[in-house]
Amino acid sequence: MRGFRIGLLCCFILMIKAEAQQDPQYSQYMFNQMAVNPGYAGSHDAICATLVNRNQWVGFDGHPNTSVFHINGPINRINSGVGVTFLSDKVGYDQNISVGLDYAYRFNLGPGKLGVGISGLFINNALKSSWYIPNGSWETDGAIPKENESVSGFDMGLGLFYRTEQVNLGISTTHLLEPTLNYFKLKRHYYISAGCLIPLRNPVWEIAPTIWVNSDGTSSQFTGNVNVMYNKKIWGGVGYRLNDAVIGMIGVDLFGGLKIGYSYDFTYTNIRNYSKGSHEIMVGYCFSFVKEKVTQKYKSVRFL
Repeated sequence: MRGFRIGLLCCFILMIKAEAQQDPQYSQYMFNQMAVNPGYAGSHDAICATLVNRNQWVGFDGHPNTSVFHINGPINRINSGVGVTFLSDKVGYDQNISVGLDYAYRFNLGPGKLGVGISGLFINNALKSSWYIPNGSWETDGAIPKENESVSGFDMGLGLFYRTEQVNLGISTTHLLEPTLNYFKLKRHYYISAGCLIPLRNPVWEIAPTIWVNSDGTSSQFTGNVNVMYNKKIWGGVGYRLNDAVIGMIGVDLFGGLKIGYSYDFTYTNIRNYSKGSHEIMVGYCFSFVKEKVTQKYKSVRFL
Protein backbone atom coordinates (compact mmCIF):
# COMPACT_ATOMS: atom_id res chain seq x y z
CA MET A 1 0.00 0.00 0.00
CA ARG A 2 2.87 2.34 0.85
CA GLY A 3 4.48 1.75 -2.55
CA PHE A 4 1.17 2.33 -4.27
CA ARG A 5 0.73 5.67 -2.52
CA ILE A 6 4.25 6.81 -3.39
CA GLY A 7 3.73 5.80 -7.03
CA LEU A 8 0.37 7.52 -7.16
CA LEU A 9 1.76 10.68 -5.62
CA CYS A 10 4.77 10.73 -7.97
CA CYS A 11 2.49 10.39 -11.00
CA PHE A 12 0.35 13.19 -9.65
CA ILE A 13 3.39 15.39 -9.05
CA LEU A 14 4.67 14.82 -12.58
CA MET A 15 1.30 15.86 -13.99
CA ILE A 16 1.40 19.00 -11.86
CA LYS A 17 4.90 19.86 -13.03
CA ALA A 18 4.06 19.30 -16.67
CA GLU A 19 0.58 20.78 -17.03
CA ALA A 20 -0.74 22.47 -13.89
CA GLN A 21 0.14 25.13 -11.37
CA GLN A 22 3.55 24.82 -9.75
CA ASP A 23 3.37 27.41 -6.96
CA PRO A 24 2.38 26.23 -3.46
CA GLN A 25 -1.26 26.39 -2.44
CA TYR A 26 -2.44 28.34 0.64
CA SER A 27 -5.70 28.55 2.55
CA GLN A 28 -4.82 31.52 4.79
CA TYR A 29 -3.84 33.61 1.78
CA MET A 30 -5.15 36.82 3.39
CA PHE A 31 -2.16 36.69 5.76
CA ASN A 32 0.31 35.47 3.14
CA GLN A 33 0.09 37.88 0.21
CA MET A 34 3.74 38.84 0.55
CA ALA A 35 4.61 35.36 -0.77
CA VAL A 36 3.31 36.20 -4.26
CA ASN A 37 2.96 40.01 -4.44
CA PRO A 38 5.99 42.31 -3.92
CA GLY A 39 3.66 45.33 -4.07
CA TYR A 40 2.50 44.32 -0.59
CA ALA A 41 5.84 45.33 1.00
CA GLY A 42 5.40 48.09 3.58
CA SER A 43 1.62 48.29 3.14
CA HIS A 44 0.91 48.21 6.89
CA ASP A 45 3.29 51.06 7.80
CA ALA A 46 4.80 48.63 10.30
CA ILE A 47 7.40 45.88 10.35
CA CYS A 48 5.46 42.66 9.84
CA ALA A 49 6.79 39.09 10.00
CA THR A 50 4.71 36.04 9.09
CA LEU A 51 5.39 32.31 9.18
CA VAL A 52 3.06 29.85 7.44
CA ASN A 53 3.40 26.06 7.44
CA ARG A 54 1.11 23.91 5.32
CA ASN A 55 0.84 20.12 5.40
CA GLN A 56 -1.25 19.17 2.38
CA TRP A 57 -2.96 15.81 1.80
CA VAL A 58 -1.79 14.34 5.10
CA GLY A 59 -1.74 10.55 4.84
CA PHE A 60 0.23 10.38 1.59
CA ASP A 61 3.85 9.31 1.85
CA GLY A 62 5.77 12.32 0.60
CA HIS A 63 2.77 14.64 0.79
CA PRO A 64 3.36 18.35 0.00
CA ASN A 65 4.83 20.32 2.89
CA THR A 66 5.35 24.06 2.48
CA SER A 67 6.91 26.58 4.87
CA VAL A 68 7.13 30.26 4.01
CA PHE A 69 8.53 33.10 6.11
CA HIS A 70 8.48 36.73 5.09
CA ILE A 71 9.25 40.03 6.76
CA ASN A 72 8.55 43.47 5.31
CA GLY A 73 8.37 47.07 6.37
CA PRO A 74 8.14 50.67 5.08
CA ILE A 75 10.87 53.20 4.33
CA ASN A 76 8.66 56.24 4.55
CA ARG A 77 11.29 58.87 3.75
CA ILE A 78 11.58 57.47 0.21
CA ASN A 79 7.95 56.30 -0.11
CA SER A 80 9.02 52.67 -0.31
CA GLY A 81 8.60 49.26 1.22
CA VAL A 82 11.08 46.38 1.32
CA GLY A 83 10.82 42.72 2.22
CA VAL A 84 12.47 39.31 2.24
CA THR A 85 10.71 35.98 1.60
CA PHE A 86 12.05 32.49 2.36
CA LEU A 87 10.25 29.47 0.94
CA SER A 88 10.74 25.72 1.41
CA ASP A 89 8.44 23.48 -0.62
CA LYS A 90 8.72 19.68 -0.49
CA VAL A 91 6.62 17.38 -2.66
CA GLY A 92 7.64 13.75 -2.78
CA TYR A 93 11.28 13.62 -3.91
CA ASP A 94 11.18 17.23 -5.09
CA GLN A 95 12.56 19.88 -2.71
CA ASN A 96 12.52 23.56 -3.63
CA ILE A 97 14.10 26.39 -1.65
CA SER A 98 13.96 30.05 -2.65
CA VAL A 99 14.91 33.44 -1.26
CA GLY A 100 13.17 36.53 -2.61
CA LEU A 101 14.08 40.20 -2.21
CA ASP A 102 11.11 42.56 -2.62
CA TYR A 103 10.82 46.29 -3.25
CA ALA A 104 7.71 48.44 -3.63
CA TYR A 105 7.32 52.11 -4.42
CA ARG A 106 4.28 53.42 -2.53
CA PHE A 107 2.24 56.51 -3.20
CA ASN A 108 -1.09 57.99 -2.18
CA LEU A 109 -4.05 57.17 -4.37
CA GLY A 110 -7.47 58.31 -3.24
CA PRO A 111 -8.17 57.24 0.35
CA GLY A 112 -5.37 54.65 0.35
CA LYS A 113 -1.89 53.82 -0.92
CA LEU A 114 -0.78 51.87 -3.98
CA GLY A 115 2.40 49.81 -3.91
CA VAL A 116 4.14 49.00 -7.20
CA GLY A 117 6.55 46.17 -6.52
CA ILE A 118 9.27 44.05 -8.06
CA SER A 119 11.01 40.98 -6.66
CA GLY A 120 14.19 39.08 -7.43
CA LEU A 121 14.14 35.38 -6.57
CA PHE A 122 17.02 32.94 -6.09
CA ILE A 123 15.81 29.35 -6.52
CA ASN A 124 17.34 25.98 -5.77
CA ASN A 125 15.51 22.89 -6.97
CA ALA A 126 16.69 19.49 -5.74
CA LEU A 127 15.52 15.97 -6.54
CA LYS A 128 16.54 13.76 -3.62
CA SER A 129 15.79 10.25 -4.74
CA SER A 130 17.13 6.78 -5.37
CA TRP A 131 15.92 5.12 -8.56
CA TYR A 132 15.64 1.41 -9.22
CA ILE A 133 16.35 0.80 -12.91
CA PRO A 134 16.07 -2.85 -14.03
CA ASN A 135 19.25 -4.12 -15.76
CA GLY A 136 20.46 -0.52 -16.05
CA SER A 137 18.49 -0.24 -19.27
CA TRP A 138 17.41 3.36 -18.57
CA GLU A 139 20.69 4.70 -17.23
CA THR A 140 21.45 6.59 -20.41
CA ASP A 141 17.93 7.95 -20.88
CA GLY A 142 18.22 11.75 -20.62
CA ALA A 143 14.54 12.04 -19.74
CA ILE A 144 15.16 10.40 -16.35
CA PRO A 145 16.54 12.83 -13.70
CA LYS A 146 19.74 11.81 -11.98
CA GLU A 147 19.76 10.80 -8.33
CA ASN A 148 20.13 13.72 -5.89
CA GLU A 149 20.15 16.24 -8.69
CA SER A 150 20.29 19.94 -7.72
CA VAL A 151 20.10 23.07 -9.83
CA SER A 152 19.82 26.80 -9.12
CA GLY A 153 18.36 29.71 -11.03
CA PHE A 154 17.11 33.28 -10.89
CA ASP A 155 13.55 34.51 -11.33
CA MET A 156 11.50 37.71 -10.94
CA GLY A 157 8.02 38.84 -10.04
CA LEU A 158 5.86 41.96 -10.31
CA GLY A 159 2.89 43.16 -8.31
CA LEU A 160 0.46 45.94 -7.45
CA PHE A 161 -1.19 46.21 -4.04
CA TYR A 162 -3.72 48.86 -3.04
CA ARG A 163 -4.88 49.25 0.55
CA THR A 164 -7.22 51.49 2.51
CA GLU A 165 -8.46 50.99 6.07
CA GLN A 166 -11.41 48.96 4.76
CA VAL A 167 -10.42 47.56 1.34
CA ASN A 168 -7.44 45.85 -0.27
CA LEU A 169 -6.82 44.83 -3.90
CA GLY A 170 -3.84 43.03 -5.40
CA ILE A 171 -2.64 41.79 -8.78
CA SER A 172 0.70 40.11 -9.37
CA THR A 173 2.71 37.63 -11.39
CA THR A 174 5.41 35.17 -10.32
CA HIS A 175 8.01 33.34 -12.42
CA LEU A 176 8.18 36.29 -14.79
CA LEU A 177 11.32 34.90 -16.49
CA GLU A 178 9.94 31.33 -16.71
CA PRO A 179 13.37 29.77 -15.97
CA THR A 180 14.12 26.18 -16.88
CA LEU A 181 15.56 24.11 -14.02
CA ASN A 182 16.82 20.96 -15.72
CA TYR A 183 13.85 18.60 -15.76
CA PHE A 184 11.01 21.11 -15.70
CA LYS A 185 10.23 24.69 -16.64
CA LEU A 186 8.61 27.13 -14.25
CA LYS A 187 5.49 28.65 -15.78
CA ARG A 188 4.38 32.22 -15.21
CA HIS A 189 1.59 32.47 -12.62
CA TYR A 190 -0.96 35.25 -12.16
CA TYR A 191 -2.76 36.28 -8.96
CA ILE A 192 -5.73 38.50 -8.14
CA SER A 193 -6.80 39.16 -4.57
CA ALA A 194 -9.45 41.32 -2.95
CA GLY A 195 -10.80 41.81 0.55
CA CYS A 196 -12.75 44.22 2.68
CA LEU A 197 -14.00 44.82 6.22
CA ILE A 198 -17.73 45.28 6.74
CA PRO A 199 -18.69 46.66 10.17
CA LEU A 200 -21.95 45.42 11.65
CA ARG A 201 -24.46 47.37 13.70
CA ASN A 202 -22.68 46.28 16.85
CA PRO A 203 -19.16 47.74 16.36
CA VAL A 204 -17.39 44.81 18.08
CA TRP A 205 -18.41 42.56 15.18
CA GLU A 206 -17.05 42.76 11.62
CA ILE A 207 -17.25 40.58 8.53
CA ALA A 208 -14.14 40.11 6.39
CA PRO A 209 -14.83 38.54 2.97
CA THR A 210 -11.87 37.82 0.68
CA ILE A 211 -11.25 36.24 -2.72
CA TRP A 212 -8.13 34.75 -4.27
CA VAL A 213 -7.74 33.81 -7.93
CA ASN A 214 -4.58 32.27 -9.38
CA SER A 215 -3.78 30.92 -12.82
CA ASP A 216 -0.83 29.73 -14.86
CA GLY A 217 -2.58 30.37 -18.17
CA THR A 218 -3.57 26.71 -18.47
CA SER A 219 -5.52 26.04 -15.30
CA SER A 220 -7.10 28.45 -12.82
CA GLN A 221 -8.18 28.22 -9.21
CA PHE A 222 -10.71 30.30 -7.27
CA THR A 223 -10.90 30.52 -3.48
CA GLY A 224 -13.39 32.57 -1.49
CA ASN A 225 -13.54 33.06 2.27
CA VAL A 226 -15.73 34.84 4.81
CA ASN A 227 -14.44 35.44 8.32
CA VAL A 228 -16.37 36.92 11.24
CA MET A 229 -14.27 39.00 13.64
CA TYR A 230 -15.03 39.78 17.28
CA ASN A 231 -13.49 42.86 18.89
CA LYS A 232 -10.62 42.77 16.39
CA LYS A 233 -9.16 39.91 18.42
CA ILE A 234 -10.85 36.64 17.46
CA TRP A 235 -11.94 35.40 14.05
CA GLY A 236 -13.42 32.33 12.48
CA GLY A 237 -14.88 31.52 9.11
CA VAL A 238 -15.43 29.25 6.17
CA GLY A 239 -13.82 29.18 2.74
CA TYR A 240 -14.39 27.33 -0.50
CA ARG A 241 -11.80 26.35 -3.09
CA LEU A 242 -13.52 25.56 -6.37
CA ASN A 243 -13.38 21.88 -7.35
CA ASP A 244 -11.15 21.06 -4.38
CA ALA A 245 -12.09 21.72 -0.75
CA VAL A 246 -14.15 23.42 1.93
CA ILE A 247 -11.95 25.32 4.39
CA GLY A 248 -12.50 25.92 8.09
CA MET A 249 -10.50 28.69 9.76
CA ILE A 250 -9.99 30.14 13.25
CA GLY A 251 -7.55 32.65 14.73
CA VAL A 252 -6.76 34.97 17.60
CA ASP A 253 -4.80 38.19 18.09
CA LEU A 254 -3.09 37.48 21.41
CA PHE A 255 -1.58 40.87 22.20
CA GLY A 256 -0.07 43.89 20.51
CA GLY A 257 -0.08 42.55 16.95
CA LEU A 258 0.86 38.89 17.58
CA LYS A 259 -1.67 36.64 15.83
CA ILE A 260 -2.06 32.91 15.37
CA GLY A 261 -4.33 31.19 12.86
CA TYR A 262 -5.22 27.64 11.89
CA SER A 263 -7.09 26.24 8.91
CA TYR A 264 -8.17 22.78 7.81
CA ASP A 265 -9.11 21.75 4.27
CA PHE A 266 -11.97 19.27 3.96
CA THR A 267 -11.06 17.84 0.55
CA TYR A 268 -14.08 16.57 -1.40
CA THR A 269 -12.35 15.30 -4.55
CA ASN A 270 -11.29 11.67 -5.09
CA ILE A 271 -8.02 12.35 -3.32
CA ARG A 272 -9.96 12.28 -0.03
CA ASN A 273 -9.83 8.47 -0.29
CA TYR A 274 -6.06 8.58 0.25
CA SER A 275 -5.49 11.63 2.46
CA LYS A 276 -6.69 13.05 5.78
CA GLY A 277 -7.10 16.62 4.60
CA SER A 278 -4.70 19.57 4.80
CA HIS A 279 -3.53 21.52 7.86
CA GLU A 280 -2.15 25.06 7.82
CA ILE A 281 -0.74 27.11 10.71
CA MET A 282 0.02 30.84 10.59
CA VAL A 283 1.94 32.98 13.08
CA GLY A 284 2.33 36.71 12.46
CA TYR A 285 3.61 39.74 14.32
CA CYS A 286 3.61 43.44 13.45
CA PHE A 287 5.30 46.26 15.32
CA SER A 288 6.28 49.86 14.71
CA PHE A 289 9.14 51.98 15.96
CA VAL A 290 6.93 55.07 15.74
CA LYS A 291 4.88 55.66 18.87
CA GLU A 292 1.25 56.65 18.57
CA LYS A 293 0.57 60.27 19.52
CA VAL A 294 -2.79 59.34 20.99
CA THR A 295 -2.51 57.07 24.03
CA GLN A 296 -4.75 54.09 24.65
CA LYS A 297 -5.35 53.69 20.90
CA TYR A 298 -5.05 50.27 19.32
CA LYS A 299 -4.72 49.83 15.58
CA SER A 300 -5.22 46.29 14.33
CA VAL A 301 -3.72 45.18 11.01
CA ARG A 302 -6.44 42.51 10.79
CA PHE A 303 -6.84 40.99 7.34
CA LEU A 304 -5.66 44.00 5.38
